[in-house]
Amino acid sequence: MTTPPPAGRTAFDAYLAIRHRLPDAPEGSAYGRAPHLGAIADPFEVILFDAYGVINVGETPILGAAARIAELRKKGKRVMVVSNSAGYPKRAMMARYERLGFDFAPEEVVTSREAMLARLTREKPRRWGVMLGLGHGLREFEKIDAHLLLDDAAAYDAAEGFLLVGSDGWTVKRQRLLAASLRARPRPVLVGNPDLVAPREGGLTLEPGHFAHALADADLCAPEFCGKPFRAIFDLALSRLDPVPDPSRVLMVGDTLHTDILGARAMGFASALVTDHGPLAGEDIVAAIDRAGIIPDFVIPHI
Repeated sequence: MTTPPPAGRTAFDAYLAIRHRLPDAPEGSAYGRAPHLGAIADPFEVILFDAYGVINVGETPILGAAARIAELRKKGKRVMVVSNSAGYPKRAMMARYERLGFDFAPEEVVTSREAMLARLTREKPRRWGVMLGLGHGLREFEKIDAHLLLDDAAAYDAAEGFLLVGSDGWTVKRQRLLAASLRARPRPVLVGNPDLVAPREGGLTLEPGHFAHALADADLCAPEFCGKPFRAIFDLALSRLDPVPDPSRVLMVGDTLHTDILGARAMGFASALVTDHGPLAGEDIVAAIDRAGIIPDFVIPHI
């Protein structure tokens, strides 16, 4: 997106403004602090990791993340990535993790793109207009009638529903075309990445959730979200575990209160908020938790 991304505090305010569209969850009462994930991991069977801001920042691995994950494996922990990174096909995601020094198996990486594709198998046939960068085209969407949304207004009007998957290349013009088309004729909007922002090397980028909530704020749609903090992506992760663990034995590690931590609380998982990277880096964490009313079980600087 060509609009400058918001600073962390502005992004946090944006999450507060859309809280009413996010899942309900027990608030919690207190949290503990620890120097790193290794100090709190022992009681848990399964560790779920957010990606951006926890194990990587854009195309850069976070120092020590791969070593920590290897340590957890040696202790018999099951580890998984649960990511809202919907803009990339699974093969590209796996190649990225290998390049960054991680050894995840495909079944250990669960993305909101996969949750969206699973959701589409239950949807009646329709023609979908897709927000997605040109880099990988419509790979993995071949089984549905889909076309990319670029700069032709006719493509928006021809769609019978919209999939907001990845915002690379999305512009103010394209957002206006989408809004105008929905204003003229309401249609379903499914969102593959509910995040408002994502941490990358150059700062925070605007993600599909930002644009979906802008449409909802204008009363143009009621978006359906397929990633964190909503249940579908977590259910998909649990479906790959045998046996399925008791929720209290699952720890979600993330950098965002309104996606990772809220989603974990809604599922009955324990949660750890990472603070060195992501939208809360450099912020007053105590004040952020108080304002959000979303309390993790642990606060750690890094994994």
